[in-house]
Amino acid sequence: MADAAPPSTGVPSARRLPRSQRREQIIAAATRAFARTGFAATNLDDIATEAGISRAILYRHFDSKTDLYQAVLDSACGRLITATGADEFTETSIAGLLHAAADDPAGFRLLFHHAAREPEFRQAMDQFHTDMTRVAHKHLAAEIPNPVWAAWAAQLVPTVAIAAVTAWLDAGQPDPDRAADRIREAIYGVITAAQHA
Repeated sequence: MADAAPPSTGVPSARRLPRSQRREQIIAAATRAFARTGFAATNLDDIATEAGISRAILYRHFDSKTDLYQAVLDSACGRLITATGADEFTETSIAGLLHAAADDPAGFRLLFHHAAREPEFRQAMDQFHTDMTRVAHKHLAAEIPNPVWAAWAAQLVPTVAIAAVTAWLDAGQPDPDRAADRIREAIYGVITAAQHA
């Protein structure tokens, strides 16, 4: 007599992965799920299904949905900092920003468009924006003699860069070899306006 098949639980069987790989798999799945429907509308069952694991496996790695969302934000921030340069704005920063966005569009959108609207994470996202502005100001203060206009440009440059990359993603990532140059031109427009103020 043939062995009977085990009963189905509705969740695909997850092959065993080392703990760090499983955690990264869950974070990637959670990033996609949260980017689709936001923090409040996404539940842990949605994320478990997206990852192809059981909710029990998910709980072995994360204590709560809030804990998982924070891990997703930390991961997205970490990739962005690595791609653009931790505390410097250089000629390669925009190309790094584009590369990070292309590699993980869901993470980019989550970081810059969803997380700031989530009350539990608003303070952390405000701090992230403050840090971006500080880095921009450090770079621009030497190029823009008027300190008021340097502060204006430092606020605007990260906003323009993020909006430009988002628009590039929305447009289907056209002309990836020249996209960074086009975004730099938009940013230099802001800098030039501040220099001539």
